[in-house]
Amino acid sequence: MKHEKISIKWRVFTYLLVFTGILLVVLWLIQICYLDSFYTMIKSREAEQVTSAVANILTSDEDDKDTLIHDIAAKNNMAVYVTNTDGNEICSAEYIVNSRLADMPSEQVQYYYEQAKEHGGIFKIEYEGGINPEFWSENMPKPEDVAEGDLKWEDKEPMEPATEEGTENGNEADGPGFHGFLQKRGQEHIKSVIYVKIVECDGQEEILLVNTQLTPVDATVNTLRIELIWITVIMILLSLGIALLISRQISKSLIRINESAKALAKGDFDVRFEGKDYREVAELSDTLNATAKELGKNESLRRELIANVSHDLRTPLTMIIAYAEVMRDLPGENTPENVQVVIDEAGRLTNLVNDMLDMSKLQAGVMEKNDTVYNLTESIESVLERYNKLKEQDGYCIHFEYDGKVQVKADEYKIYQVIYNLINNAINYTGKDKTVWVRQKISGDKVRIEVTDSGDGIAKEALPYVWDRYYKVDKTHKRAVMGTGLGLSIVKNILELHHAGYGVVSEPGCGSTFWFELKIER
Repeated sequence: MKHEKISIKWRVFTYLLVFTGILLVVLWLIQICYLDSFYTMIKSREAEQVTSAVANILTSDEDDKDTLIHDIAAKNNMAVYVTNTDGNEICSAEYIVNSRLADMPSEQVQYYYEQAKEHGGIFKIEYEGGINPEFWSENMPKPEDVAEGDLKWEDKEPMEPATEEGTENGNEADGPGFHGFLQKRGQEHIKSVIYVKIVECDGQEEILLVNTQLTPVDATVNTLRIELIWITVIMILLSLGIALLISRQISKSLIRINESAKALAKGDFDVRFEGKDYREVAELSDTLNATAKELGKNESLRRELIANVSHDLRTPLTMIIAYAEVMRDLPGENTPENVQVVIDEAGRLTNLVNDMLDMSKLQAGVMEKNDTVYNLTESIESVLERYNKLKEQDGYCIHFEYDGKVQVKADEYKIYQVIYNLINNAINYTGKDKTVWVRQKISGDKVRIEVTDSGDGIAKEALPYVWDRYYKVDKTHKRAVMGTGLGLSIVKNILELHHAGYGVVSEPGCGSTFWFELKIER
């Protein structure tokens, strides 16, 4: 069934494009909304720094202060004007086309001097266009209200009335005899800032004025806008390429893993998952490879189980049918021996079915245990009695050694089954001497049961798998004399149900010892 969902490749691609779009939007918002503010802040800070630099020059022992001041003003495109408290010009370095600091009325300079005194020696004025009208309206009497001779313009010549040419150049008078201070470009009023600083030189106070324009020039704005357009185009192209590349790289490993998973779903357990590009993908690949390996092993063992179970079912059924037909058709064949063969083979079938049912219940986790306190030693002895006929017919020798009789609290039937299966496994794999040892050892509050054979032993690398379902160390070994081949797996599950310790000790050529421990009930 196809899932109508976007692939991870295109999802990553979309996320990267959205991220790029957000960056571009932020850039354009900064351009539209904050460019002027940034420019104003930067220029205002530069003017403050120039003010401090010029003040340092004025208070220094330099011989050519005027040249140094001009250099600073020219380098920063600013106007610098220095005067004393009497209105006498000390230095004028104006590198702004429309700046007229030297033409500022002395009364206005005096007012800024007083403001600087009140503000700790420095005063800042921001304005747009001219400051003269606001100055007269807020701080000085209006010209028409001033009697003749009350306003003195020492060492200054009155400005002529504004002409058309003068207005275009930014020089505009507020009226005859009043000096205008207006900065404009065409019909546009320019934002400017003036820093006023009081500098003490040789015991005398000097007034330092630094003027700079805050309005960015058209060339600067246009340059920034053109650069932003190019940046936008380049970022879009780069983001498309990078997004395609990254999304393809990220999805490539997952696509390969998905194809391998489809093959695994079809039953190809030899498939390999390759994905080493990223840590998470590598871990997923390793997990799926391990899963495929286990599924392949289980599938192989399942097929073997089916073959073995089929053989175990077919053999007794064939014998039961054969002996039943003989007893039916041939007079005198209804003997106790033949009847016993039928009973024995029916018992084998019953044991096989019961083991398979027990295994299913244990694996499903629905098997319950009924704990009782009973004599474990006597239970082991009753198990060994089942093998008396085997001892007589086939020459097997089973030794039981114990320190003393002990009682445990467990499910007697299931522990009986554990001991039976362990002994049955030992009989099946013991050596030519056909000897099996069963030992009961007491250690503290626990009893340890060991079942040892004298067979070929088990290789070290095979030990972890002997408890697995369907697993056989030797595929060519004969079938168990008694049992179904599921014994050790049933043993494992029963002991885990009892939270009992268990294990196996074996070396090739030295036989094997299977053991488990239970808590003694005092």
